[in-house]
Amino acid sequence: MNEVRCVGVEKSIWSCPFKNITSEDCQHMEDAAVRCNVAYMGLENSIRITGGRTRYEGRVEVLSTDSNGTQSWGLICGETWTTKEAMVACRQLGLGYANQGVQIRIVGGRSSYEGRVEVQVGSKWGTVCSSGWTTREAMVVCRQLGLGYSMHAINETWYWDSSNVTEMIMSGVKCTGNEMSLSHCQHHKTVSCQKSAAKFAAGVICSDTASDLVLNAPLVQQTVYIEDRPLHMLYCAAEEDCLSKSAAKANWPYGHRRLLRFSSQIHNIGRADFKPKAGRHSWVWHACHGHYHSMNIFTHYDLLNANGTKVAEGHKASFCLEDTDCQEGVSKRYECANFGDQGITVGCWDLYRHDIDCQWIDITDVKPGNYIMQVVINPNHEVAESDFTNNAMKCNCKYDGHRIWLHNCHIGDAFSEEAERRFEKYPGQLNNQVS
Repeated sequence: MNEVRCVGVEKSIWSCPFKNITSEDCQHMEDAAVRCNVAYMGLENSIRITGGRTRYEGRVEVLSTDSNGTQSWGLICGETWTTKEAMVACRQLGLGYANQGVQIRIVGGRSSYEGRVEVQVGSKWGTVCSSGWTTREAMVVCRQLGLGYSMHAINETWYWDSSNVTEMIMSGVKCTGNEMSLSHCQHHKTVSCQKSAAKFAAGVICSDTASDLVLNAPLVQQTVYIEDRPLHMLYCAAEEDCLSKSAAKANWPYGHRRLLRFSSQIHNIGRADFKPKAGRHSWVWHACHGHYHSMNIFTHYDLLNANGTKVAEGHKASFCLEDTDCQEGVSKRYECANFGDQGITVGCWDLYRHDIDCQWIDITDVKPGNYIMQVVINPNHEVAESDFTNNAMKCNCKYDGHRIWLHNCHIGDAFSEEAERRFEKYPGQLNNQVS
């Protein structure tokens, strides 16, 4: 008998850690079982389900080979068997997703990868309120359905087939984005939705691939410095709200602001281009920079004290996304000039040099001391990525009132020993990363 534990994103049960145990070690003695839904892939011969009423459910058995080369089918202990392991088994068998917890489906779309989200409560299927429906919730739906990643979280579904629309039976859905099932997310006990019409139901568009942005942490550490910049050179930056609030009370154009400047190089290591959520019609022209900005919020720059309170920030309010450079063999596709398409191609990076406007944190009002510098890419998760855990970078920061030092710049969200170990070793969603 075997014991298996999965994260839930694996493509095969064999990617999960296995442990051979005796029948006596399996306390509950129930064999692991699944109920799958929706066939969508190819069958693997090293795992099977037997004894169910249909081919979509039953006892899970795996084919193993002993030291003599003899193959035999064996059972899996049900004691540690959870939805995560069941998700992987159904995915490997080509039988869709594990049909446990809240059952979901998407209907009305042009393909099996898009549609209006419907959930089953008891024997009744119904729609989900789109109020507060974001990329995070859509990511969970696509994951549970075995359809990869969410490319778009849809808040209006009037353009999809509504001939069989059911009533709204779920609202207030709120996910972190990492859940394996919609049943793991928060939601209202009773339905409360201002726009309950079918055309405002939640919807998704899923994709097998997604972008994945990561910051070059060593470059931030290497390029950091302080500049006392005259106010008469900061009018453009002030228009874009790139200075701290006290700048509004300064004696313009006399005096200066103290800026912590650095370069940031943002790589797309995923398998899909990173493109702004907003269409070209809503991009904003910035005369100061001479190009259109496609995202209002793309990166947050913050200086924090030891307890995590912000002491200074640089919103980097608006962004123009383009390919500054690419890996060998990859061609640039996006540029800001001449109202060009904006984005970051797979295998390319967007470099924001230390000497451009808003590429700083205004530390004019910061007292000398030890701080944490934090950079977060795509902080509001406006654009889907396969892995959001590598979007934050933190550095230890020492400021003596005249000079500044950064050290221990790393990708992650904390400085505890456990977090250090986790982020140093975390490989990300490797099945969605370019090698």
